Amino acid sequence: MASNTVHPCDERLPTGQLLTLGIQHVLVMYAGAVAVPLILGAAMNLPKDQIAFLISADLFSCGVATLIQTLGLWIFGIRLPVIMGCTFAAVGPMVAIGTNPSLGILDVFGATIAAGVVGIVLAPMIGKLLRFFPPVVVGTVIAVIGLSLMGVGINWAAGGVGNPDYGNPVYLLLSLVVLMLILLINKFARGFIANISVLLGMVAGFAIAAALGYVNMSGVTHAPWVGIVLPFHFGLPHFDPLSIATMIIVMFVTFIESTGMFLAVGDLVDRPVDQKALVRGLRVDGLGTLIGGIFNSFPHTSFSQNVGLIGVTGVKSRFVCATGGVILVVLGLFPKMAQVVASVPPFVLGGAGIVMFGMVAANGIKVLSKVDFTKNHHNLFIVAVSIGLGLVPVVAPKFFSQLPHALEPILHSGILLASVSAVVLNVVFNGVRKEREAKCAIHAAGQEFDGTAQASEAK
Repeated sequence: MASNTVHPCDERLPTGQLLTLGIQHVLVMYAGAVAVPLILGAAMNLPKDQIAFLISADLFSCGVATLIQTLGLWIFGIRLPVIMGCTFAAVGPMVAIGTNPSLGILDVFGATIAAGVVGIVLAPMIGKLLRFFPPVVVGTVIAVIGLSLMGVGINWAAGGVGNPDYGNPVYLLLSLVVLMLILLINKFARGFIANISVLLGMVAGFAIAAALGYVNMSGVTHAPWVGIVLPFHFGLPHFDPLSIATMIIVMFVTFIESTGMFLAVGDLVDRPVDQKALVRGLRVDGLGTLIGGIFNSFPHTSFSQNVGLIGVTGVKSRFVCATGGVILVVLGLFPKMAQVVASVPPFVLGGAGIVMFGMVAANGIKVLSKVDFTKNHHNLFIVAVSIGLGLVPVVAPKFFSQLPHALEPILHSGILLASVSAVVLNVVFNGVRKEREAKCAIHAAGQEFDGTAQASEAK
């Protein structure tokens, strides 16, 4: 008799829970989402109103891409709980293009559009690489994702990079308060309350920060209520060949990073990613990038901090992230609301970030715990070298500073370095598994991941 049980990934939660959990996902990724337009706008000395428009366009594009990724549209969408956002891998190249006296922001958008089209076309080719990702590679990449993000969470806890008051004891104390609240809620709460522990921790931290006068709401007052995001707001894009080539490289970097993210999410929700699903997900990276270029935004990828949130809460429903996508679209169309979210201080995010990013790393270690290190000691070398290389951009950001700037998208991505290293060393030491064997191994690793979520659900 066929089972009518709905997979947790396809579970449709009550509206109130969807909204609350969706807001939680948006708060987790918001700082990272708006960082790219802020950095590019500042580097190009754009007026404040144009930077504000870039932020709105960014949020709108992130929301549209998230909806396509989670709900699916024709041959697009991995249909897993994924939040899409602008990739940091593109920041360096876009700043170089945008600040070039002979180029500008229209060349950034043109290169983004072209890279998106190329990404859609080439996604099936990347999807055939799944056999190169057995558990020793998957676990290593997931661990490096969490470890490389930890620096972001720690900097948030200290007030954010560039903050003249960086490391203020008040910031550190409030970050610790948020962290402790999240842990206490997970310890003593049950059901839905436990699932929104991160949101409750951040709301409490925000309230305390506001009472102490550490919340700046000036942007809310000056922001308009409604802002329509129109295609080609800055004019028709320019298509510079060298800029396009550079952005295509970024697209491939995004594909490698996204492959690790998708495998991690698939394991977390007990729906292992096969080649067909991987291709659908990567196509949305390309389509999201194309949409971004048209709507005055930038290349898109899945946000790893939201992967950590899934691990903390154990909530597997893709409709939660789809709700987050709707919220992002609304924030893009209503700038005043977006500014309210933007008013959450970095140190409030920091306490939550340490939990979430650590959870990603812990899940990577969990996958590695099932890898044979006794009979096959070569696996130790694969993990050791790959983690070491993956952390180079984290512990020594200027390590590759003397190399050509064109290599920045590759060398400054710890996730990419770890992925390439783990794949190559695995092929050298262990050979290449048949695709069916690789899928079975990944599925077996996914069974281990499911224990984390079930433990949360069992409370």
